[in-house]
Amino acid sequence: MEPWIANARQEIDMAVEGMRPEDFLRSPEGKWNTAQILEHLGRTFGSTAKMLELQLASGAAPALPSRSLKDRMAVFVVVTLGHLPSGNSAPEATRPTGLDGPTALAKLREALVRMDKALSDAEARWGSGLIATHPILGPLTAAQWRKFHFVHARHHVKQIRERRNVPSAASSQ
Repeated sequence: MEPWIANARQEIDMAVEGMRPEDFLRSPEGKWNTAQILEHLGRTFGSTAKMLELQLASGAAPALPSRSLKDRMAVFVVVTLGHLPSGNSAPEATRPTGLDGPTALAKLREALVRMDKALSDAEARWGSGLIATHPILGPLTAAQWRKFHFVHARHHVKQIRERRNVPSAASSQ
């Protein structure tokens, strides 16, 4: 597994280590709980894998737009600086649908492996240049996709760690 992807998995695994099924349901009012965060990450990894798999199966090289100044600035902040600004809404396809925590974690792990393979296959086929367009960051290289997913996972791992300290509904009664 490529290092950025392996590091993302390690960060996630460390954040959920020892969690009981009920721990996955803790969250501040109006925020996603850990199960929802894990499902979101898994759906994100899976959507990147699917996009690349479809492009690879088509046999055609990706037709990508040129990078705008906005794209370049976003890539600099997220990929180069490693900062994912808060406040962006998750794309519909990556929003959680209600999986329980252990199931969401298992699906996340499967999607992570699938995405790692798809990124490696795309890089082997098309080289180190731009391979696919991110909906917010614009066209990215495989290396940038990997770093983005690490930064995105780390952003949500911080939230998971915070939720581990949120009292459950049962303990606050």
